Amino acid sequence: MTNGAEPVTIRNIEVPFWRIVAILIKWSIAAIPAAIVVTILYVLILGLLGGLVAGIFELAGIPIPEVPTPPAQP
Repeated sequence: MTNGAEPVTIRNIEVPFWRIVAILIKWSIAAIPAAIVVTILYVLILGLLGGLVAGIFELAGIPIPEVPTPPAQP
C-alpha cells in the first residue's frame, strides 16, 4: 500500500431481523419474473436445437419416429 491507506476489517454489522426478512421477501418476489424469463429462454433454445437435430436427421435420410397417439375413448 503505497498511498498511506490502512487496511480495515469489519467485525460486526447490526441489521434488524425484520429488515433481513423484508429483503429476503423482496428477493423471492424478484426471483419469479427471473425464473419465467429463464424458462422462456430454455424453451426457445431447446426448441431451436430440436428443430436443428430434426433437420439434420431429415437431410441425412434418418426417419424420425412418430409419437403414437392413444386411441379415442368412446
